[in-house]
Amino acid sequence: PPKPGRDITVRTDLFTAVFSENGAALKSLVLSRYKETIKKDSPGKEIVTNSPEEGYPLKFSWGDLVGGDLFYQAETANLDLRGESKTGTLIMRADAGNGIVVERRYRFTKGSYLFAVDVVVKNTSDHPIQGIPSLEQITPPFESGSDPTDHFLFTGPVTFLNGKRLEIPTKELADGPKTEQGNIEWAGYEDNYFLRAILPGETDGASFTMRGGDKLTLTHLTGKLETIAPGAEKNYGYQIFYGPKKIRELQEIGHNLEYAVDFGWFDILARPMLKWFLNPVYSVVKNYGVAIIIVTILFKLILWPISQKGLKSMKNMQKLQPKMVKLKEKYKNDPTRLNQEVMNLYRTYKVNPMGGCLPILVQIPIFFALYKVLLQSIELRHAPFMLWINDLSSPDRLPIGFDIPYLGGLPVLTLLMGASMWYQQKITPTSADPTQAKILMFMPVLFTFMFLNFPSGLVLYWLVNNLLSILQQKLILRQGEKNTAAPQGGEA
Repeated sequence: PPKPGRDITVRTDLFTAVFSENGAALKSLVLSRYKETIKKDSPGKEIVTNSPEEGYPLKFSWGDLVGGDLFYQAETANLDLRGESKTGTLIMRADAGNGIVVERRYRFTKGSYLFAVDVVVKNTSDHPIQGIPSLEQITPPFESGSDPTDHFLFTGPVTFLNGKRLEIPTKELADGPKTEQGNIEWAGYEDNYFLRAILPGETDGASFTMRGGDKLTLTHLTGKLETIAPGAEKNYGYQIFYGPKKIRELQEIGHNLEYAVDFGWFDILARPMLKWFLNPVYSVVKNYGVAIIIVTILFKLILWPISQKGLKSMKNMQKLQPKMVKLKEKYKNDPTRLNQEVMNLYRTYKVNPMGGCLPILVQIPIFFALYKVLLQSIELRHAPFMLWINDLSSPDRLPIGFDIPYLGGLPVLTLLMGASMWYQQKITPTSADPTQAKILMFMPVLFTFMFLNFPSGLVLYWLVNNLLSILQQKLILRQGEKNTAAPQGGEA
């Protein structure tokens, strides 16, 4: 039977980690600045959610000669870097038998989620030995339960391989283990907000092997075959990151670790949006809800001229509808002539039929970029706004004394968003086509249902954007369209 090993606790200003002498594995890592829930008495966020039956991460093996379950002995009892000490080292040693000694040195730095582990394999025998180094991670999902937005996000093994981020969906592991080889800068497991990653000291020739599935994923970061001469030793250096996916902190670490945050196709807009707009505004107002409102207003002001032009074009198109109806009736049996007359009508009144689409087309990438930022940024996790909205990363629910089926509380913000969208549709110029008009009026209902379980930060953005669009449309209506309205005289 294996020897009962001690648990060694390492405390820093950012996390509390517990290592076991059994396998020198990591049993627990609790983040101090991130909580499990929004409750005041909530414990810190646990990144190592493994059970004893599943096993623990960061076990090291070296071919068949050094197993991952070796019994190590630690030189120190506990480490505490919350005081004056800025760095600390935990040293653990194990006798693997056959003249092989393994030493693990964990090195911690105050103020960093990154810690180093050096593994020294010593050959004290009288003959050379061969083995392949491998550092193991065993990862169940970080969060229990399901999130309605999960299908928009990735959870599973991920690596930065040959200069590119590579995701490996866990469903692909159902058919058996999968291995990726090449220049591996880091490899690990992520969900929307947190990352468990290993950064190898030697990136060339490494391989990343995965097996398991949704409930438990086993990964190995493996190096090249090595030979150690009698009396010699080999040092394998790794860096370990177990922490939040905060872009600025990941960039400071380097090794392209910031690509653990992936905004997809809209990355080119989303990163600047977070770096230059949302976070700077938050640094002033200290409330991400207020920051979202201000950023939404800023983007609306930037796009105001384009939106203004598009809305005016739609208004002019609406005023031409009676003439369009007459043309369709007059040339209903001559489609070619009808098209010619319609184009002449547009030219006469200087109306661009596609003008109303331009503001929508311009805003689509900006909207989706902001959508990705609000959905994936850890800055929004457990961030309060005001009143009942105490977590901008969760759906808004106002407690009303009893549970509404499938909802719980009342989704006030979402209902306001739906109402604002309905009113916006009502005052926006539309086509004379009754079928199209009915479809457009149904959209607010559809969007309200879609947004019921979306993060309240997203709903807040859409609500504010709708209110600003309503304001803009009201201003256009008050102006009376003196310069762009169609003349009353003349026949088509």
